Amino acid sequence: MAAISFHLDLPAHFLDLQEQRAGFVLLMAFLISFLFIRTSARLMRSPRVPWWPGSVTTSSGVHLHHLVWGTVLVLLAGFVSFVTPDVSPWHEILAAVFGVGAGLTLDEFALLIHLRDVYWAEEGRASFDAVIVAAILGGLIVVGFAPFDLKNNGSSVGTLAVVVGTDLLLSVLAILKGRHLLGLVGLFVPFVSIVGVMRLAAPRSPWARRMYDPHGRKLARSQARWTRIAERRRRIADAIAGAPGSPVATEPQLGAEQTVDAGIGSLGSDPGSARDA
Repeated sequence: MAAISFHLDLPAHFLDLQEQRAGFVLLMAFLISFLFIRTSARLMRSPRVPWWPGSVTTSSGVHLHHLVWGTVLVLLAGFVSFVTPDVSPWHEILAAVFGVGAGLTLDEFALLIHLRDVYWAEEGRASFDAVIVAAILGGLIVVGFAPFDLKNNGSSVGTLAVVVGTDLLLSVLAILKGRHLLGLVGLFVPFVSIVGVMRLAAPRSPWARRMYDPHGRKLARSQARWTRIAERRRRIADAIAGAPGSPVATEPQLGAEQTVDAGIGSLGSDPGSARDA
């Protein structure tokens, strides 16, 4: 069987190509907009900066989350990009607008899942996870990776099929063991997912529920290790996105007669109703 080698060849003049520039601009705009709006949301609930602008609420009580503005920007950039020629600098400008919209939208990704304001609740961690996944996968694409990218490979079709199948299997196994990010990255960088396959499964993963004895040593080791990993991840997430919990200064709870109309729901019991942009 012929040997297969995988390598990444960055161009001599990186970002010279329009597509690369647009991807890089989009990724940077996405990260900057996320960091800005998350920092802004944290400042809103801080008693040290009471002058920071607060929520955008209409006279009727409808609260406009910043995912609304993000969705509008994404739709606008996508529509305009379809009806205009791909020429610089407009291509890069539209990429920046799309990136800003994506950052604003994914910062409140958890609200789209739970259909309520969980921005500062524990469920709101899903937003930070979505941003991390998008940033990593977007970065891989910008630098030249692609899922099962085997271009310029002289191996036979049978060999390529075995390699792709093996890589896909390893990625699936890593995901089943609760190593979701390693499994996803493994689709872009072959065999990275083998790290997730070789490590203990997360205690609540399908693999652990199926393969580990509920009272066995392996599950106990997994629980202890995952506790340490979860704590380390929490500290990092708290430093970047802020710790979950009720805002320091909250608005009085709304009565039943003050609930928001138009099908948006009540804001009175939501922990983040006083912090949004």
